[in-house]
Amino acid sequence: MPNEASSAPLVVALAYDGLCIFEFGVAVEVFGLPRPELGPGWYRFAVAALDPGPLRATGGVRLMVDGGLELLDAAQTIIIPGWRGARTPVPAALTDALKRADARGARILSICSGAFVLAAAGLLNGRRATTHWRHAGALADLHPNIRIVPDVLYVDEGNILTSAGSAAGIDLCLHLVRRDFGHEAANSVARRLVVQPHREGGQAQFIESPVPTAREGARLGPLLDHLRERLEEEHSLAAMADRAGMSLRTFLRRFSALTGKTPGEWLLTERLARARALLEDGDQPMEDVATRAGFGSAATLRHHFRQRIGLSPATYRARFRRSP
Repeated sequence: MPNEASSAPLVVALAYDGLCIFEFGVAVEVFGLPRPELGPGWYRFAVAALDPGPLRATGGVRLMVDGGLELLDAAQTIIIPGWRGARTPVPAALTDALKRADARGARILSICSGAFVLAAAGLLNGRRATTHWRHAGALADLHPNIRIVPDVLYVDEGNILTSAGSAAGIDLCLHLVRRDFGHEAANSVARRLVVQPHREGGQAQFIESPVPTAREGARLGPLLDHLRERLEEEHSLAAMADRAGMSLRTFLRRFSALTGKTPGEWLLTERLARARALLEDGDQPMEDVATRAGFGSAATLRHHFRQRIGLSPATYRARFRRSP
């Protein structure tokens, strides 16, 4: 049965024979662990079985569950952690349960190939959605009414959310924590996971990309920490290269290998993350937010917010500001 604190929101993850264990583990790690450091009201968590009997997950793992599909009827959030295959039929009992959940306003989240389950239930028709880049073509072929967004980590359509490949499920789950509890809680969970609390960019950066060497990380890590602590300051390429002890040409090459971005793109990502945190936290004037995040002016802040996030800073604040 779900864990205690019955007033807390209930998150239910689907389990099925042939379960994608990494995607399932992401759901458990983010929503299923007790987090007393975040105070009362943290999620309750339960696992709902699609199939009878002990379930087999990839890798030979056997799984015990809390109940069957009836748990979906009580959930505020439902997670579909992958699926057996793009062209594997989805049982009517599951699609019917998801339709009922959608009709009463529950949030339904898919990780990686779990998007095919949402699509089979008709929940993605006319909506934007994503899945792993290897499956995007099949999803578009099988469900032409879906607006496939192939180059993002996740898509938030309100109560229907989809993520790209397996690890992008972490990004989406942290996004949901940020929606529910604010950026500080999401950052706390991210620290426990030892991942970035928010990654900008899309799937293209992860296709055929080289793995940076440990030496590059050791040399550039202190520089990245220095820049994060001083986002409100100007940082020239020459000054960054000098601080890293590299020629400009070597610095640019190694910075890109380590981060997948140019220094300018990396700084913009970090500044947007700080601006988001400031907007979520209070009512300080937009010029102050812009200055503290390193944008210099509210006009520049608005430009980059609209370009990268698709919202104005004021709209973002109204939507995501934490309640006092």
